[in-house]
Amino acid sequence: MRAHLARVDAVIVQAVIAGALSFSHLHDLAAAAGQDGWKAWAYPVSVDLLLVAAWRRMRQAQRAGQTAGGPRLWFLIALAASLGANVATAGLLDLDDVPAWLRVTVAGWPAVAFFGGTLLAHTPHIQEEPREQTASTTDTEAEPHPAPPVAVDVTDRHARPAPL
Repeated sequence: MRAHLARVDAVIVQAVIAGALSFSHLHDLAAAAGQDGWKAWAYPVSVDLLLVAAWRRMRQAQRAGQTAGGPRLWFLIALAASLGANVATAGLLDLDDVPAWLRVTVAGWPAVAFFGGTLLAHTPHIQEEPREQTASTTDTEAEPHPAPPVAVDVTDRHARPAPL
């Protein structure tokens, strides 16, 4: 009997590694900007949750055939925060001497993330387009409100319609 090993998807492994690194960079930047303890850990959580919420809303709107401008904007804002932290902690920024503008940006992030998350959460739920019906659906399932029958007189093919 062969032992079945779970197949690990390389894309998921890569995503977990990238997510952990990005999470760590956000934490390090927040800590360097004066947010210590649990607050430094809350920053990466807020960025990642905003990314996920915006992505889900974008996909939902796209599946429904609607534009996703608002969710796309919040996705790009959160992506910029994540990418900015990754670049800043790559040696381009002296983490022992963080500039004032970056301290202000980090301190202001919770309000921005709260605003974006609130807008995404309170956006009306978009109803997705119904999927194609399979052959197993019955006529009553396919058309819940059938049109009433129309009487057609086929006895006189040469009859002309009455003038209006």
